[in-house]
Amino acid sequence: MSTVAFYTLGCKVNFYDTEAIWQVFKDNNYEQVDFESTADVYLINTCTVTNTGDKKSRQIIRRAVRRNPDAIIAVTGCYAQTSPAEIMAIEGVDLVIGTQDREKIMTYVKQIQEERQPVNAVRNIMKTRHFEELDVPNFTERTRAFLKIQEGCNNFCTFCIIPWSRGLSRSREAGTVIEQAKQLVASGYKEIVLTGIHTGGYGDDMEDYNLTRLLWDLDKVEGLERIRISSIEASQIDDEMIEVLNKSSKMCRHLHIPLQAGENSVLKRMRRKYTTEQFAEKVRRLKEAMPGVAITTDIIVGFPGETDESFEEGYRFMEELGFSEMHVFPYSKRTGTPAARMTDQVDEEVKNERVHRLIELSEEMQLKYAQKFVGGLLDVIPEREHKGHEGSGLISGHSDNYITVVFEGSEELIGQICRVKITEAGVNECRGQLVRVLPSYSEMSNIEKIAAQG
Repeated sequence: MSTVAFYTLGCKVNFYDTEAIWQVFKDNNYEQVDFESTADVYLINTCTVTNTGDKKSRQIIRRAVRRNPDAIIAVTGCYAQTSPAEIMAIEGVDLVIGTQDREKIMTYVKQIQEERQPVNAVRNIMKTRHFEELDVPNFTERTRAFLKIQEGCNNFCTFCIIPWSRGLSRSREAGTVIEQAKQLVASGYKEIVLTGIHTGGYGDDMEDYNLTRLLWDLDKVEGLERIRISSIEASQIDDEMIEVLNKSSKMCRHLHIPLQAGENSVLKRMRRKYTTEQFAEKVRRLKEAMPGVAITTDIIVGFPGETDESFEEGYRFMEELGFSEMHVFPYSKRTGTPAARMTDQVDEEVKNERVHRLIELSEEMQLKYAQKFVGGLLDVIPEREHKGHEGSGLISGHSDNYITVVFEGSEELIGQICRVKITEAGVNECRGQLVRVLPSYSEMSNIEKIAAQG
């Protein structure tokens, strides 16, 4: 049996794409081996969101070439899409395929095996208007299923290269999304995470259909217990979206809404499509519609032109909003973006000091949010033995509002919905005690099913 090894850099969408490509190899009788092993094919799924991502991608490609010079080295992902010539110039690379046409990968692999001639299969992504259908029926070592519903982005924020590596926004047909969801439920998954490059933009290229309508259709899928949106922009949360979040019992009480900056002049230079006032109003309405909702966010620190005053104003704004967690990144120049050409770049030391302050603020907010649930009950889907405590009888997983909960339990509980009483709150995780295991949808009586659907 031929062997294939994967290495994935970057975002959750890349990890989804790698799983989809693995299915293609699996269907062609390949066995997956560890990347550090000797394989017949190495596939590196690259990231280009920062210049560092490009550099790391090149390092991993060269590592694969050294591991087995006779192997086929295939490179896909965002860096492959934007800079195929750079990658083809690396000695030992056989195939560059970008962020489309991945369903043809086996055709190219077989061609290279026969001819031993390198292939550059990258096409102009900006001309692509159709969603690339790549199903993932199950996920390696995962209890939550990811379902990619959207590709590309139309926003062109000044710091971001992604529209040039992923193309314009395109949505997956609703019928195939629903069918894929049903298949995942049949495979035993209770939670589905809807993902994409700009997930909230689902339906922008469709007539009379959008993300809200898709959520209502997914709400009707029997056996699906939880629906989680990986990320959504504040500008895409309208009255109809708030209604489905409020009324559907399957929608997770967790939304990741990227803020990026907490001061309006910085947001304007970033070319974001909202003000802090508009963002705060959306958060207020969400908290009203979904009591106990966790709102997480992304923050870029030290964007060109961010003064001490604008940073302090942003700090106070974030503090007042009370996120449940912030993912904080120092601004990093990305060659080819308008922000990289801006003259008022922020000193690295200043950036680092601001990053540390916001990380401290995030940890304070995480703890404050988690403490609200001490003494209460949360429904948790255990995902694994507690990391670093294997064999201790502790398992961990996420609640619907994205709190990591650790409690005593056997491995048989992994993937089940467990009702847990929270006994202790921490910054990164809470401790709890198992109260009971909830029945799966198929095990419920008709009365229980009606109650579960509200």
